[in-house]
This record gives sequence, structure tokens and C-alpha cells, in this order.
Amino acid sequence: MEPILITVSVPLRWSTPVAVALLAMVSASCAEGERSPESPGSSTLPVEVKARARALAQEPFIPRTPRVTAAVRDLSYSQLRGIQYRREAALWRDASPFQVQFFHPGGGFVTPVRIHLVEGDSASSLGFDPGLFLYGDEVHGMDLGLPPEAGYPGFRLLYAMNDPGRMDEVAAFLGASYFRLVGPDQVYGLSSRGLAVEVGGRDGEEFPHFVEFWLERPNPGDTSVVFHALLDGPSVTGAYTFRLTPGRRGGAGGRSGARGTALAVEATLFGRQDVARLGVAPLTSMYLHGTFRAGGADDFRPRVHDSEGLLMETGRGEWIWRPLTNRQKLRVTSLRDVGPRGFGLVQRTRSFGSYMDLEARYDLRPSQWVEPEGDWGAGGVELVEFPTVSEFNDNIVAYWSPDGGLAAGEERTFRYRLETFDGQLETESLGRIVRTRVGWDGLPGEADPHAGNRRRVVLDFLGGPLDRLTAGDSVVAVVQASAGAVSEVLVLPLPEGGRRVTFAVTLPPDRGSDLRVYLKAGEAVLTETWSYLLEMRHDR
Repeated sequence: MEPILITVSVPLRWSTPVAVALLAMVSASCAEGERSPESPGSSTLPVEVKARARALAQEPFIPRTPRVTAAVRDLSYSQLRGIQYRREAALWRDASPFQVQFFHPGGGFVTPVRIHLVEGDSASSLGFDPGLFLYGDEVHGMDLGLPPEAGYPGFRLLYAMNDPGRMDEVAAFLGASYFRLVGPDQVYGLSSRGLAVEVGGRDGEEFPHFVEFWLERPNPGDTSVVFHALLDGPSVTGAYTFRLTPGRRGGAGGRSGARGTALAVEATLFGRQDVARLGVAPLTSMYLHGTFRAGGADDFRPRVHDSEGLLMETGRGEWIWRPLTNRQKLRVTSLRDVGPRGFGLVQRTRSFGSYMDLEARYDLRPSQWVEPEGDWGAGGVELVEFPTVSEFNDNIVAYWSPDGGLAAGEERTFRYRLETFDGQLETESLGRIVRTRVGWDGLPGEADPHAGNRRRVVLDFLGGPLDRLTAGDSVVAVVQASAGAVSEVLVLPLPEGGRRVTFAVTLPPDRGSDLRVYLKAGEAVLTETWSYLLEMRHDR
């Protein structure tokens, strides 16, 4: 069974002026969930979606209206899990290496997302079809009838990534501008977004939505799939083009030839209102505890997180590692740069014993890298850390914040590539931070212990050039602090190779200290830079 097409296909090669006029006319009806004339296809789609986004930015924002019943709106998580997409009904089944499945409306996902199918020189749009789903005992007897214009809240893309005989989910787009990628032998973890607006701001964060998608049908031999999206929100609109390339496993006995799932993105943004803090290529994740205090407050699991650190390669080629924290208050920090080469959220610890969670499998959660294309200019990689007591709340956001934000009437284009990986990027060859510990600088039973504002920092570095050193080779630690006093700096060889750096920091009474630490031998830098804002409050 194929999804129902509810509109007639139309020619794709419109002239731009005609397309702009038509798209402007239908924008208001789309805002209310009405069917609209079809949009052009593969040859002109990027131009036409940009024209649509540009026209929308000139109009007042109108939220999309859900077309669902109260019963569907109030479906619980367990009830939604009881509604399964029929595998035999997958879009492009037996006609392409890729398949598409759609999410059923319900719970917090009820806003319709218009989905268009593009084949050759024509495009058609989809309406909701209950025949594509299996309704289990969890929803038996409930009236879940919906009209075609209720649409779908999102979709997932499948590909035979791990086993030639099995289709695996490699990407899912669901809710606002959120989407998730997964690579070979991984399970879903952190999320990406099309855009972040005023994260952690005093007036609350704004969540623009992907309101329409155009899916280009791949040819039988294709290893990538292309699709486009229209973004709409109170302050900004956008036109997006995506190219998804699923990852692949390595050769027998190792990771040789392996690659992560990649998504090439071109995003053209149009300011409807002034945006002071714009978040480009945002990543959203969860960090509960583990790096600083194993087991948290009362948890048998030593670590609970989807990501444990922010990694960045600056425009000057410096690699920076900033461990994630879960504090008692919101914290926003920025790593300032010009023309960044990349950044990402990393799940560096990969052993099951470090997590001990057979259900969540945090050891299999993906890391994800953002690689800008072209010069992104001046700005900063902002890290926003919200406090949380639950692993079910995403509390970490990282993104590029360009200087100047986005002004009303302004147009800006950002191109970048997202890629999943395990614990280490192939392009990072320096020694890495593998353990971070921070605690009170004192010993139990001391007659005259140090004051509470004196903290002990212990960092363990492994890999890269450190593997080629002997225990007797001279290594120097460069320790920099924005405030307070650093003392007792030592560099010691580790039993498994690498080096430990330990030092004390006496904090001022009124503020924290931004610390930077790396190792070098002579003038040669041996490791990435550990970067951390040390405060009196305990981290988890």
C-alpha cells in the first residue's frame, strides 16, 4: 500500500516570477493547513523554496493550526508506541535504496507538516492516510479518525546501513525543526535542529518549525537522498536543502573503511524580526552526571548522558575540549572565534561498563560534528547548559552564534556538513582528554586543611603524540586561568601511557575562573586544550 496522493501533479519548470507570485498567494492558506498548489521539483526547487521563504518573511507570522481531534491530541507516549507504521507501505519500497515512513499525529506532535513527493518534472503532496498504520491494543476502541488535511507531523528515512538485508532508520524529522541522525552500530541520542533562536533568553526561546518538505525520489543506484524544507517562525523564515548519505560499517575486524552518516545542509535565512542571538547548526543533547561525580546523587549507573563534551576546532587550528556539566542554575558560555573549522557534541566514553545501562545503551549513542563550508566570519560557539534532575530532559544546546545575529529584512546563507562518529574524529590527531576530576584540595584528617575555595584539578591525556613518548620524556603543562591563583602544577606519566596533569586553583570569592590546559614538548603542541569554567558549586 502506497501513501495517498491528494493533489494533482503539475509541471515543475515555472519561471521564477510566476512561482513567487503563486507561492505568496498560497502562504496564508498553508498557515491554516489548507492544501496548496504544488511546488517545482528537482531542477528549480532550491530557488523556488527560497522565494517562498522570502515572501513569507514579508508577512505577519501565522501559526499552523492542528487538524486533529482531542483524542489524538491527548495520546500518551505508550499509546503512540502502540501505533506502528506498516513496513510494506513504506514510500519508495522496492523502487529505491531508500524508504520513507511517516509519524502518526499525537501527543505533542500534532502540527501538520506538508510533505510533497518530487519525481522527475512533477510533484504531489500527501494527506493523512490511516491505512498506513497498525493500531494496537493500546488504542483499541478509541476514535482516532482524522481527515487527510491533518497531515503527518514528520517522517523517518531508512536505508540498509548495517546489513544488506535489513532496512535501518538513519534519520528522523519530528517536532519544530528537530531531527536526529544515527550511524552504523549506533542508537539514537542527541538531536539537531534547523535553527535555534534566543536560547536561554529572558523572554523565552523561540522554536521555528519546518512546515513543508519536498522529498526527491532517489534512483535505484543512488547512495544519497535529497530533500528540501521550508522553515517558518515568528522572527525568521528559511529555505533548506539537505543531502543525506547514510554511513557504512568498516571492514571485517575493525573500523577500516567505516564512515558516519552525513547530512549536507544549505540554509538560507530571512529575518522577519530582529534576532539578537541566532543559533546556526544547533545540537541538542542530555547530560545528567558522570564526568565529575560517578553515579550522581543516587544512581547505580556511573554515567548517564547522551554527550559528555563540546569539541571545537578553531579557525587557527586549535582543538578545544570543554566537558559538559549539570549545574543548579542555567549557564551560557561562548568560545569566541573567526571562521571556525568545526564543532560538535561528543560521546567520547564508549565502554558499556562506564554506563551499565542495558536499556538506554548510552555507550552506543552517536557523537556529531558540524563542519562549516566557507567563512562563517566572527562569532562564537555557544554552549547552553540547563539544570536537570531527569535523563528525559534535553539540557544541553551548542551552536554557532554569528556576530550581529539576523536583522529584519536581512538574508544570510550558511552551508555546513553534519556527520556522526563514535568517540574520536579521524581528523583529530592530538592527545585527548579522557578523564576530568575536580574536588576540594585537601586530605581527610588534615590538621590544617586548605580553605574551601582552593580546588584540585586532575586531567588525564592519552593518545596522539603522547603514544610515542617514553615515561622519561620531558612534557610541560601550559595552565592559564582568567582569575585566581594556580599552583602546584605537576605532569606525571600514566600507567597506560599518556600523561596526568594536576594542579591547585585558589578561586576569588566573587567569581569563577576560566581555565585552559594543554601539553607541549618544546614548541610542539601535544594535546587538545582542556577548557573549563571552574566555580565553587559542585559539578556532576
